[in-house]
Amino acid sequence: MEDFAEFVRQALPGLLRYGHMLTGNPHDAADLVQTVLERVGARWQTIARKSGDPVAYARKAMVNTHVSRWRRSKRESLLAELPDTPDVPRDDPFENEPLWEALRGLPPRQRAVLVLRYYEEMSEAEIAAVLGVSRGTVKSQASKAMATLRGRLGASVGGV
Repeated sequence: MEDFAEFVRQALPGLLRYGHMLTGNPHDAADLVQTVLERVGARWQTIARKSGDPVAYARKAMVNTHVSRWRRSKRESLLAELPDTPDVPRDDPFENEPLWEALRGLPPRQRAVLVLRYYEEMSEAEIAAVLGVSRGTVKSQASKAMATLRGRLGASVGGV
């Protein structure tokens, strides 16, 4: 388990940044990282032995977990009555940032591709390996995401 503790000490800051980019806020990012690290820790010996890069394994698990959560949360939940207290807005420093808002509006896989490409500076082959998809899928998802961002940002800031 000491190997796992060392892995967490070294990888945690990067995983939290990656999670923030995936989820759009630091609170959900911390929850996502914790969930994934619990699963990785339970299988650490196997992952360390079979995976060439445990950080890449953790990132892929984060993307898969995030997409699964996103799919579950998109289901409509009806309430019998309205809650007594309104939602309290979160203090998010990127709340009114046009690029951040546009990125947050992308589907999870497209957002993951852009985060890995431009934030983590990975190649198409590395992204494909992390996400478990082909390089062609990475290219098409990146192209669709960039087109969406251009459309949204071009309309909001007068052409980008």
